[in-house]
Amino acid sequence: MALNNRSAIETIRNNFSRWTDSGKASDSLLELFGHCHFTLLGEASHGTHEFYRTRAEITKRLISEKGFSAVAVEADWPDAYRVNRYVQGHGEDADAVEALSSFKRFPTWMWRNTDVVDFVAWLREYNDSIPKTKQKCGFYGLDLYSLHASAHAVIEFLEKVDPQAAKRARYRYSCFEDFGENSQAYGYAASFGLSKSCEEDVVSQLVEMQRRAADLATRDGHVEPDAFFVAEQNARLVKNAERYYRAMFGSRVSSWNLRDQHMFETLEALADYLGPSAKAAVWAHNSHLGDARATEMGRRGELNIGQLVRQRYGKSGALLGFTTYTGTVTAASDWDAPAERKRVRPGLRGSYESLFHDTGINNFLLSLRGADELSDALNQELLERAIGVIYRPETERLSHYFLAHLADQFDAVIHLDETRAVVPLERTSQWEAGEVPETFPFAV
Repeated sequence: MALNNRSAIETIRNNFSRWTDSGKASDSLLELFGHCHFTLLGEASHGTHEFYRTRAEITKRLISEKGFSAVAVEADWPDAYRVNRYVQGHGEDADAVEALSSFKRFPTWMWRNTDVVDFVAWLREYNDSIPKTKQKCGFYGLDLYSLHASAHAVIEFLEKVDPQAAKRARYRYSCFEDFGENSQAYGYAASFGLSKSCEEDVVSQLVEMQRRAADLATRDGHVEPDAFFVAEQNARLVKNAERYYRAMFGSRVSSWNLRDQHMFETLEALADYLGPSAKAAVWAHNSHLGDARATEMGRRGELNIGQLVRQRYGKSGALLGFTTYTGTVTAASDWDAPAERKRVRPGLRGSYESLFHDTGINNFLLSLRGADELSDALNQELLERAIGVIYRPETERLSHYFLAHLADQFDAVIHLDETRAVVPLERTSQWEAGEVPETFPFAV
């Protein structure tokens, strides 16, 4: 063990708070972040039960004790808005499971899992229990993959309030018809000049809706009060998604930045709509919520929501990261492949995960904001693991680690040393079986 790691371990042991969902560490985190305009709650994978559960427990307290009125998640706007209608007592869904039914695109387990069901059910109960004069807490999506569903939603809204405007929108969005639901095929064809770009059409549609905002938003008797805001967000999503799918076949940096800029733009639009006193909890991966400038992502020219929130809002934005050393995770081996319950390999030497494991403390919180000694100890450049919806342990160093200065990346970190896979609502025999055990040095 390097000398600086011995020193860092001693500093962590002198400054940690043992983590439980309802203990003193949770209280201190609430005091640190409860006043913030945006509290960003990360995850080191898209398939770990403890990350989902802990994030949900923190968010419940932010809502019930600190007056947070929105949960904004790394999910598509139309799918999440169906959940929003359910938790606010609208729509026809009978329960939380049914409200999550629109999440059909890979990876379904990311939102159709037992932890999200529990949180959505709690949020509905909470909203039902508060006085009618108090603002209910909503559930909203930030992502931009729902190009076709969002285009359909725009047309559906306009058909209710202005059939002629709906006709114009249908014509503009017909630009995508040759590619069916395959947005990537459109992006490929448009970026290489094999098909005309739909950019002018989608921009024109959004501009028309924004120009006519006052008129379309006040057509009483036709739609719900926030229907225009929802439709405008869908039109903005279509415009940004069209650009994103074209960028996919160019620079990776460009497409990543377009996606995170869209999520930040949506978050700000949501906050503006909910009012100046609105506070939002944001759920997304660490790679989106930790300040990119403190990682090798930033050196490549990539930005993210965490960086944009810090630049715009300063200490009124808070960034919480999560780490784990080992356990299991729900992930796929390839895009669109089935969900598997995979073993998470122990954190590599030279990583923050390994450093935290070496403290001998299972679960703990590190509050970094204003903690100079701790921040200095954790500002060395080490590896940090990121598991998305795909986990490839055979190429783990290349596929799942990046260099970071953790104390500059987050305002606080929760380390949960051994974690387990999130449970999908659709459990397959492959998921139930788990990963084939390894016999070193070969898998058998």
